[in-house]
Amino acid sequence: MNEQSIYHLFRDIGQKNPDKTAFRFKKNGEWIPVTWKQHDETSKNISKSLMALGIKKDDKVDILSQTRLEWVQCDLGAVSIGAVTVGIYPSNLADDCAYIINHSDAVIIFVENQDQLNKIISIRKQLLKLEHIVMYDGAPSGSNEVLTWQEFLAKGKSISDGAFLKRTEDLRPNDAASIVYTSGTTGVPKGAVLTHGNLLFTSWSASQSLYLLPHFETLLFLPLAHVFARLIVYFCLRTAITIAFAESIEKVADNLKEIRPHFFASVPRIFEKVYDKINSGVQDAGGLKEKIFRWAVGVGYQVSNLQQQKKSIPAGLAVKHKLANKLVLSKIQTAMGGRLIFAISGSAPLNKAIAEFFHACGILILEGIGMTENTSFTNVNRYDNNKFGTVGPVGPMIEQRVAADGEVMYRGKNVMLGYYKNPEATKESIEKDGWLKTGDIGEIDEDGFLRITDRKKELIITAGGKNIAPQRIERILRTSRYISQVAAIGDKRKYISALVTLDQPQVEAWATGQGITYKSWPELVAHPKVRELIDREVAQKNKELASFESVKKVVLIPSDFTIAAGELTPTLKIKRKVVTDRYKEQIEGMYQE
Repeated sequence: MNEQSIYHLFRDIGQKNPDKTAFRFKKNGEWIPVTWKQHDETSKNISKSLMALGIKKDDKVDILSQTRLEWVQCDLGAVSIGAVTVGIYPSNLADDCAYIINHSDAVIIFVENQDQLNKIISIRKQLLKLEHIVMYDGAPSGSNEVLTWQEFLAKGKSISDGAFLKRTEDLRPNDAASIVYTSGTTGVPKGAVLTHGNLLFTSWSASQSLYLLPHFETLLFLPLAHVFARLIVYFCLRTAITIAFAESIEKVADNLKEIRPHFFASVPRIFEKVYDKINSGVQDAGGLKEKIFRWAVGVGYQVSNLQQQKKSIPAGLAVKHKLANKLVLSKIQTAMGGRLIFAISGSAPLNKAIAEFFHACGILILEGIGMTENTSFTNVNRYDNNKFGTVGPVGPMIEQRVAADGEVMYRGKNVMLGYYKNPEATKESIEKDGWLKTGDIGEIDEDGFLRITDRKKELIITAGGKNIAPQRIERILRTSRYISQVAAIGDKRKYISALVTLDQPQVEAWATGQGITYKSWPELVAHPKVRELIDREVAQKNKELASFESVKKVVLIPSDFTIAAGELTPTLKIKRKVVTDRYKEQIEGMYQE
């Protein structure tokens, strides 16, 4: 933890492991390994090319790209010379990109391809401080000022090793390394300034909390614009663990089987979709297959419960479990690669029932928590000490407390420097003695495990005075195979209602089985039998909720909530204000007497 900078940490790791594979990426159907020595040379070349373009200390280097090797190398190349990396979600619309580029004072931006470049071209006149544009893939069209990746790398030849090393020696732990913009669920994104010290400390604390061995390999598919993915990169590099970059979200299932990772990190929505796919497939199969599956998973639950209690498995149950594993459970494990030791879930709460189901199938999901402002890590369940439904104990050298109103707060070297160009918001978020307010409501049990009950600002308080966590309701309803997204409503209202979008393939397959004819998806959504189906599903899920938090009325929305429509953040969280404003009329209709 005493490293001078990110550069110095990774220089040392590279020198100790020159021929070890640091990364893998897929090209032309083949996984290409990149050694530490090759990675160091490319990162240094990027640093030199940035210097040749006049990039100074504290200059902002923005990256608009999917998760890929060049993203990580540009990040390390920038921070090695004191520049500041700013990631932009590739799903962002052009106007959202313009806001971040201008607010961050970017002087250079890396774009992945022509599609991303087109966004920049469309807003170019607004970007007054932007001096350079570099494109990773192909030859750019539509702008003369854009450098290809090869042209950019060639610029570094004019810079000496001595000039580069001088820049690296000027780095200090309190220097800014990155500005990470929040997802903006409640308004304009704020830029959290993270220092070299923040990223160094947090990668150390996280690595101390997880079961990590040098021969491990992981598959990375989360967006690098989110600090959660960046933290994974830093603790993997710290421990010299190989990172394979997924080709795309759509190819993750294939890439898992090819890379066979020892662990990977994901957001809960991915686990929810896998859970839905497994269970809907079993229901559709029916008959003997379904009976065998239910028996095998039932045996898995018995074993899981004993493991959670740290009790031994009786001989008879062990025999049954071996058979269950051979017939069913091993197939689910193989779909995850076959050598998965654990998975990490973060960014949003994970439904406890889903964590329990996967553990019954032999897949351990360790839920953790963090936020942009604390470098995406404070708590995580341990491999050998975990409780489903919690986000685990706090990481080493991070202080945790719960305020009188239930808000969870943290203090430590993981807490950001502050919000960029926003001292008022910084003062509001970080108290004078260094405690960071999270906005999460939670409780700590006798063993030090933190359970998050809701977001402070999103808490529903009904007309009857009941405090209700909307995320809990939404997570439970989403376990229906026919439901895609849910927005729970009820603040200052007599009861809870919900806006619900449907899983189109599942509902269409069900409609075909029912002999329902329709000309369009909206027509099917409006069909009385579909309404009856969802009412039955909601009634079934309400059995898992207290009477005061059960959903009394539902409106079916024919189009799914999306990032492009501004209803979801890039990490798939609902933007409640956008959704409630957009469907205000439908919401009011649910509360008319």
